[in-house]
Amino acid sequence: MNHLIEELKNKFEQDLSVIEQTVDLDALKVSYLGKKGTITGLLKGMAKLSVEEKKSFGKEVNDLKAYAADKIAEKVEELQQKALQQEIDAMPEFDISMPPQLARGSYHPITLVQRQCERVFKSMGFTVEDYSEIVTDYECFESLNIPKFHPARDMQDTYYLENGQLLKTQTSAAQNAIYRKYKDAMVNEGKPIRAIFPGRCFRNEATDACHENTFFQMEGVMVDKDISISNLIFFMKTMLSEVFQRDIKVRLRPGFFPFVEPGFELDINCLICGGEGCPSCKHSGWLELCPCGMIHPAVLRDGGIDPDEYTGFAFGLGLTRLAMMKYGIKDIRDLNSGDLTALDQFTDDE
Repeated sequence: MNHLIEELKNKFEQDLSVIEQTVDLDALKVSYLGKKGTITGLLKGMAKLSVEEKKSFGKEVNDLKAYAADKIAEKVEELQQKALQQEIDAMPEFDISMPPQLARGSYHPITLVQRQCERVFKSMGFTVEDYSEIVTDYECFESLNIPKFHPARDMQDTYYLENGQLLKTQTSAAQNAIYRKYKDAMVNEGKPIRAIFPGRCFRNEATDACHENTFFQMEGVMVDKDISISNLIFFMKTMLSEVFQRDIKVRLRPGFFPFVEPGFELDINCLICGGEGCPSCKHSGWLELCPCGMIHPAVLRDGGIDPDEYTGFAFGLGLTRLAMMKYGIKDIRDLNSGDLTALDQFTDDE
């Protein structure tokens, strides 16, 4: 009987060696290891054997079945690897060192202006902070000397959420948190608070060439002993001259904002029309760019700072309008339109 097992093993190896397809391998497996397979059929001849011969022959048959199963599993792996390599070989050749042949995107003009402003203020010792777009009523209004039912709230048509929070109407909403974050270093180490915090703001406004319900601002504050309006003017003129790379005609006029005293509106001569008047500047020749002023004592006090010892200035720079002036964008609605033909023409100044 042993010679039958050896002959069958040799035949199995010969048949397995010529298999090239998975479907043929499945057929081979059935023909040898199936219920009616040739290896399984060897067991039918055991009835004529003695007890001792049955033990020996049965073990050899089972060993052959295990051997055949292992060889078939190896063949499956071999065929799978072969198929994978054929797919790889069929792929077109490419040079991994070559740059991708894809159209490059471009930064949004507001992003470019924001980064440029950040570089300017960083060079003057300001830190750049980030703040949430969803804030509390206290952050956006009460901490800024705008209590409930104050008429100044009518200046900002606000989006309120069901939980009582709101979409911030101004980047000034971060002021209280900034004061509390840095006041100890100012008091104990003599380090002035100098920070800017750009962000997106929301107001329920009718849209036109110079108004949008979603826009970008950059708040800036500086607090220390003996800070004055002259410090404010210096920093703002420095920033504008760096952004526009030329002298910009500006004007300060009185303005009311509950969180500053005195308060000003910093306007720049419209760079789109050269001051002659256009829809972007409401035909006035001037564009409101930066509400600013000396921080109100009540706001400092809410931030944990003694207004009798420290003073400071704050400004809310309109990044959206600054981008319009820098790049000659006539309609503010283009900035949120997603129109790539309008937005992909901008490149970084660096």
